[in-house]
Amino acid sequence: MSIRIDNAHIIDGTGTPAHTGSVFIEGQMILSVGRETPEADTVIDARGKAVCPGFIDTHSHSDLAILEDPFIWPKIRQGVTTEILGQDGISMAPLPSAYIPAWRKNLAGLDGDSETLDWTYETTDGYLSRMESSGVGTNVAYLVPHGNIRMEAMGLDDTTASEADREAMCAVLRREFDAGAFGLSTGLIYPPCTYADKAEMEALCSVAAEYGRPLVIHQRSEADTIVESMTEVLDIARTTGVHVHFSHFKICGKNNADKFQPVIDLLDRAREEKLTVTLDQYPYVAGSTMLGAILPPWAHAGGTEKLLERLADTDARARMLHDIEHGLHGWDNFVAFAGVDGIFVTSVKTEANQDAVGKSLVELGELRGTSPLEAALDIMLAEENAVGMVDFYGLEEHVKAFMSRPEMNVCTDGLLGGTPHPRTYGAFPRVLGKYVREEQVMPLETAVQKMTGTPATTFGIEKRGFLKPGHYADLVLFDPETIRDTGTYTDSRQHPVGVDMVMINGSIAYDINGSAPVTASGCVLRMKQPQ
Repeated sequence: MSIRIDNAHIIDGTGTPAHTGSVFIEGQMILSVGRETPEADTVIDARGKAVCPGFIDTHSHSDLAILEDPFIWPKIRQGVTTEILGQDGISMAPLPSAYIPAWRKNLAGLDGDSETLDWTYETTDGYLSRMESSGVGTNVAYLVPHGNIRMEAMGLDDTTASEADREAMCAVLRREFDAGAFGLSTGLIYPPCTYADKAEMEALCSVAAEYGRPLVIHQRSEADTIVESMTEVLDIARTTGVHVHFSHFKICGKNNADKFQPVIDLLDRAREEKLTVTLDQYPYVAGSTMLGAILPPWAHAGGTEKLLERLADTDARARMLHDIEHGLHGWDNFVAFAGVDGIFVTSVKTEANQDAVGKSLVELGELRGTSPLEAALDIMLAEENAVGMVDFYGLEEHVKAFMSRPEMNVCTDGLLGGTPHPRTYGAFPRVLGKYVREEQVMPLETAVQKMTGTPATTFGIEKRGFLKPGHYADLVLFDPETIRDTGTYTDSRQHPVGVDMVMINGSIAYDINGSAPVTASGCVLRMKQPQ
């Protein structure tokens, strides 16, 4: 089966100026790009439209959902053809059987939970094989999550890793890299990752550097101590040679605007030193994560069951409230930088608390007849910590400045449950509509490069990210004059406009004029081992 796309505004993912021409696809592959192409079984007239490589979402939370339904429509319909799973140091594998009940509760606030899924896959190889068997609608790559590694090697307690513990973690990491993982992820605000010291991170990053894989990091602080946090991460890069990729890069808290220039200086210095440093970003001034992130790290020690015991204990609860109200050095206090009026509940797992979804913590307190923070602690206890949130943290000028950095690529960081952040449905079209067409922050070709070629190069994804002969036919056909996101924070489950067609491995996954595909055409990608 061959397809030819004619009269298209071709944007090839390299950042070079677009040109008009045709793209010829046969089977899964692009065979030619240019003005003269062979005859085809199907011809698509793309006059007035742009064609570019499929978008690569370098920070995705589809890890669980894709096992239950291979078609993640919020991603496909905005042009995403490849997702990188295993983010923030908390994901599906490795997962020793003994830890399944505890880990499911720890994971629920980010990726959800499932009563029907068979959780006994044990390792990254088992998890990837499960996806290969069930099929995937997008291409998927996987990062080894630091929290899962730590859990397998030494449990969920708030303890410092010994030399033997570090060696055990490195052995697990090597096993998972050998299974084809594309990098190591950590979330140093999430338990058990938050309990790691610098020696632990250096040990793991030495292995990542040995394999040529990046450290994908939600750093310890994106707020008050972001400069110290970045300094720690860059020191680890200097010591180990690891490629550092900062996740969802931002400065949290309008009160931290004075940190902007020191942060820029650190990025510039890293470039001057020729450290390998990249970052991704979603194009919004609000973030999204589990509501449990508002609690101090000690509250999570030992896993979710221990957290729930503390939430039910009067003295422990009083200590949590004290720490939230007064802060702890080095801890990103979401309440301090977003405020109780800037944090909104986005998802719960039970019907009993569905009335909380969409409410700010202030509104939740009013609804429950208590203070905003007491209401937040109550709902976390009732929902066993499976509560999502949106938090308003930042400044628009920072979003634009980081977007313009050469290290930056676009991501969604999209959670899928409840009333999700609008980035889940519209991050990529928002960049093309708001920041390219309307505000002219960058040329269209540069923006597409940051969605395609740059992330493919950053993560070593072969034969994707560019419109070139011999590459896989992951394509997006869109209208540069109309593409935009349509979701809002209160009505977020809205697909974008201006995306006409999405092709994955030569098969049409979405067509504005057609029906949904029956067969999932994505691939589970495994990183090849160095020769």
